Amino acid sequence: MEFTAGAFWVREPGRGEIRSERLPEPGPDEVLVRTLHSGVSRGTEALVFRGGVPESQWEEMRAPFQDGRFPGPVKYGYLSVGRVERGPDPLVGTTVFCLHPHQTAYVVPAAAVVAVPDGVPARRAVLAGTVETALNALWDLGPLPGDRITVVGAGMVGCSVARLLARIPEVEVTLADVDPSRAEVAALLGVGFALPADAAGDRDAVVHTSATAAGLQLCVDLLAADGTVLDLSWYGDQRVHLSLGGAFHSRRLGIRASQVGAVAAARRHRHTHADRLALALRLLDDPAFDALLTGDSAFAELPDLMPRLSDGRLAALCHTISYLEAPCSP
Repeated sequence: MEFTAGAFWVREPGRGEIRSERLPEPGPDEVLVRTLHSGVSRGTEALVFRGGVPESQWEEMRAPFQDGRFPGPVKYGYLSVGRVERGPDPLVGTTVFCLHPHQTAYVVPAAAVVAVPDGVPARRAVLAGTVETALNALWDLGPLPGDRITVVGAGMVGCSVARLLARIPEVEVTLADVDPSRAEVAALLGVGFALPADAAGDRDAVVHTSATAAGLQLCVDLLAADGTVLDLSWYGDQRVHLSLGGAFHSRRLGIRASQVGAVAAARRHRHTHADRLALALRLLDDPAFDALLTGDSAFAELPDLMPRLSDGRLAALCHTISYLEAPCSP
């Protein structure tokens, strides 16, 4: 028996649509998942929606279950939570997370889904992919008790990094952002807040997530001697210019990249991608992360919603998509 599902596609840069897709009967090692919630990873998905992925990165930027090619038509996304309706008996009825695009239902290998812990609400679980990125960043950074760390950019990733850092004893964490309303989010996450002009310097490390040249320059300027900027930003086709002619060399400052595609070298010998994602889901047993869930819309609204998220008319951290009324039929 085949099933029909609805899927969100970027038809061309700046335009989205919902398409009908036929799903096959799941095989013996596959599951049929009916979606409950998905999350819009605003930074990356806005870049994809407006066609900002450079051709040199088309393969690197592929999502695990992406269809189509950049710049479009392309089916893209990776924050999906649903319930297993068909598959191996131990998984049937289980709420799971999957790195799948926005779609009402889908068939994937059973190994591609991870069970959501009992203490984590399904809507909050869409943050698993983002918290996995933040966890990988902490493994790259190696923070220690007593460190003074600023996170520049209070988006989904920056807020997730800040919350994980705040759970390490005696780490002083500050979120810096140009939007003063992010101060309220920072308070809910248990960290300090500063506008860029007011951010304190002499930091042991600074994490950059704003995806702007000005944000990266601020990170460098805030470092103490021998400090490091960990850059999680994805700039797409933007060129980034930095001023490194001041104290950058004399103070022996460093800039390094962190990216979720590979497990951080410091933990690669101990953890697989599946281990890391399962740990991220366990870390979401923390109500403070609800501060990142800033809006919700029905699946049918996605074609009209994405332009407003992409150009900033709709301010959001993680805007979630609800599928309670979305069709999926045999």
